[in-house]
Amino acid sequence: MTLNRRELLKQLATITAGATVMSLAEAQAAMAPPRREGDESKRYGMMIDLRRCIGCQACTVSCSVENQMLPGQFRTTVRQYQVINNANQEATNVVLPRLCNHCDNPPCVPVCPVQATFQRKDGIVVVDNKKCVGCAYCVQACPYEARFINHETGTADKCTFCVHRLEAGLLPGCVESCVGGARIIGDMKDPESEISKMLIEFKDQIKVLKPEQGTIPQVFYIGLDEAFTSNVQGQAMLWQEVKL
Repeated sequence: MTLNRRELLKQLATITAGATVMSLAEAQAAMAPPRREGDESKRYGMMIDLRRCIGCQACTVSCSVENQMLPGQFRTTVRQYQVINNANQEATNVVLPRLCNHCDNPPCVPVCPVQATFQRKDGIVVVDNKKCVGCAYCVQACPYEARFINHETGTADKCTFCVHRLEAGLLPGCVESCVGGARIIGDMKDPESEISKMLIEFKDQIKVLKPEQGTIPQVFYIGLDEAFTSNVQGQAMLWQEVKL
């Protein structure tokens, strides 16, 4: 039996009504479909060195141009925060680049009812727009606010690490345009790659966002204040970890 988009969404709403909070471990166990496409001999990740980031938004603009984004919708952004020292009330401006974390345990994948959102064998999480029904379950499941519904296509959208460029031997738009060289992408399975060397060299300084979520992010930060690791914007709405 073939369901149209409206019928599918109606059935999904009926099935999931009242079930908005469940254990993250429970939701992901045995639910995530097998990885497909990509080269399983590789595992891509990104390092963001905040010591080099000047908040110029060149990455945001280049990403929008490369991926032909609609005005006001972004796959990557550089958030700006003002931190006030309680002791002396001095304010410091902090910039924090944000994008999809291409998690090793991505909560967006198992919630997709049509497997439009999937993880490639090289770890990159992508969306098949031909399958996506725009239910926004993945948007709600992401604790990083890294996903959105594209106003033009009506389907889920997100950073893909510019996989089309990687496969052509090019750098993602955000990496290539970064004036300070703050974004580094590479194959973490290659011990000679720059990111592999940095993961070893700066292992005591590297942090990820929301490590308590159990998503195992593959976007790493150098120079990230501890206060930002768990307190940045974003909260999964479909489920959250339940500790009993």
